[in-house]
Amino acid sequence: MEKIGLVRTRDGRSFLVPFILITSLFFLWGVAHSILDVLNKHFQDTMEITRTRSALIQAVVYGGYFVMALPAGRIIRRFGYRTGVLTGLVLYGIGALLFIPGGRIQSFEFFLLALFVIGCGLTCLETASNPYVTVLGEPEGSERRINLAQSFNGLGWICGPLAGGFFLFAGGGDVTTPYAVLGTLVLLIAVIFSRVKLPEIGQEAEEKGTQGNDTSLWKTASFTVGLLSLFLYVAAQTGINSFFINYATENAGISAQKASVWLSFGGMGLFMAGRMGGSWIMRFVKGEKVLTTCATGAFICMAAVILLPGTIGWYFLLLCFLCESIMFPTIFSLSLRHVGTHTKQASSYLIMSIVGGAIAPMLMGFIADHVSMAVGFIVPLVCFAEILWFAARYKKLSK
Repeated sequence: MEKIGLVRTRDGRSFLVPFILITSLFFLWGVAHSILDVLNKHFQDTMEITRTRSALIQAVVYGGYFVMALPAGRIIRRFGYRTGVLTGLVLYGIGALLFIPGGRIQSFEFFLLALFVIGCGLTCLETASNPYVTVLGEPEGSERRINLAQSFNGLGWICGPLAGGFFLFAGGGDVTTPYAVLGTLVLLIAVIFSRVKLPEIGQEAEEKGTQGNDTSLWKTASFTVGLLSLFLYVAAQTGINSFFINYATENAGISAQKASVWLSFGGMGLFMAGRMGGSWIMRFVKGEKVLTTCATGAFICMAAVILLPGTIGWYFLLLCFLCESIMFPTIFSLSLRHVGTHTKQASSYLIMSIVGGAIAPMLMGFIADHVSMAVGFIVPLVCFAEILWFAARYKKLSK
């Protein structure tokens, strides 16, 4: 594959500044998602609620994606990517600052409302930022750009639990301060975005970047199958993250505290490294080929987790974070490659597919309760099998 500039077009135009600004947003929503697991345990202890009820924390955030994805797409199609980003930042900031009165009221339902607002904001950010990054340069570099930007999302996944754990556990259960700081930071970034002029990618550039035409979106096989693949990937990722500690304690004899450290620095560290490495590899290898290799590795890892429960299975569970690292941005980019003038609308549906993260944990938990935790990982195994099929047949699907 020809080596090309990451954020520079062949006519010499550079998108470095907007790329850096947009990439900062990937870090922000990584923090927002990763802190939820810590928040979940905090509310169980301080409000004495059941695990089933505390699961509403994840449900309302992912519910925000399902509810807000199409409206966010309409906002972006009518007013542009920049307005979509600003809308997302404002909603994200307001939702975070609602934790200040929430800390005084101490109402679980009020906290859920705040998290739903945050979820709606994250939806706008992802609906705007993911496709915007893919067109900030030549089409051949789209998978590289989104994987590099998503690497900073991985950094947010590492930082979120550390910061949340410090305030919520070591800090005496202070739920207000981390969200107050986060909300203030997000709104300050919104002010910066409101004063910096971002290049708006026109229809002509989008058509060039997606290599498509005016064919109906739902008749584009690479998009429809990619939409299913993204749904299943988010389901697999969320399920693996949700039950990583359970598998470690029940099958590998590792304490919950030690497992949580391994999840943050081991699993998420490999996850971030994989995205950065994947961005570099895609300078030379097509995205669909890299995805095929990684999906094969993830499938093997899940098979080992199920068939070899114990220390060996746990090591393969860690390795799976490396294999799955490039999947979301690569599937997203490949799904958009042939949608032509439908980029913004297609992005809305792809972001809506994130609701898959609300389904897999329920299925895995049901299997774990009735069979075993190890067998519960058959859910991500099936998901990775479909992703492997999508990647291996991508060339035919694109015809």
